[in-house]
Amino acid sequence: MTKFRNSEAPTSTTTYNRNIIDAPTENIYEALSIISKRSNQINLDIRKELHEKLEEFATHNDSLEEIFENKEQIEVSRFYERLPKAHAIAVEEWLNDRIYHRNTEEPNS
Repeated sequence: MTKFRNSEAPTSTTTYNRNIIDAPTENIYEALSIISKRSNQINLDIRKELHEKLEEFATHNDSLEEIFENKEQIEVSRFYERLPKAHAIAVEEWLNDRIYHRNTEEPNS
């Protein structure tokens, strides 16, 4: 259903060693900036996918008084709620060297 379903990212709060996080860049702020940007990308992907799935089950009516509970929509929403959060997935990707990054200010060798 989603490529993030098989993520090993924790679903609860986890403490990480600062030295491990900033090792690839040698700058904690740069590392956190990269992780933050990747987290935003992941969040947008998940949100887009969720809206596409919910749209499949949407029933459109003109009456504001009638609200239907669609069991399929509820199940899809619950599935996405159980996924690890975008920032946890981004940190996991960072720690496993699955995020490509480069410093554009450094001259090319």
